[in-house]
Amino acid sequence: MQSKNPSLVLVYTGNGKGKTSAGIGQVVRALGHDGRCAVAQFIKKDPNLLSSGEFKIMNQLGVTWKQFGAGFSWEGDNDARNKELAKKGWQQIKRWISASSFDLILLDEFTYTLSLGYLDIQEVCIWIADHKEKDGFPHLVITGRDAPDALLQVADMVSEVQEVKHHLSGSKREAQAMIEF
Repeated sequence: MQSKNPSLVLVYTGNGKGKTSAGIGQVVRALGHDGRCAVAQFIKKDPNLLSSGEFKIMNQLGVTWKQFGAGFSWEGDNDARNKELAKKGWQQIKRWISASSFDLILLDEFTYTLSLGYLDIQEVCIWIADHKEKDGFPHLVITGRDAPDALLQVADMVSEVQEVKHHLSGSKREAQAMIEF
């Protein structure tokens, strides 16, 4: 259900909690308008292993979900693996866009692929800018910390999520279902 309006690039960035949740919310909103949606998730491990609530419900709703993450970049050889997966993920996203497969694509934690140098920032941003006015280009929702300036320039909307207080900071609490995953 591609809109007759131009597609938008939305970025949710900042150090606060809720960027992925905002992105998932955009997917849910698009589904409510019969949108064809996909999620490409970077950095994070396979959602089947994490049993993430967002993966479970998106799967039930028929959303295409592809994982391109090995886990935290500072653990083991995850940095090298994440770099390799980022390149595969970006190629997949370009295929989806070129084929007009979806009305909205969430690129979750994608900013890390740029800020950590896994993908070339200029190349990605120029590709998006060159293609976003073409028929069939989907809305792109991009999440993650440290969004580079070049991405902010190509975006149509940028929201910065700021942490004011976080229940896990300095506490002995653990991440819990329904809140963190």
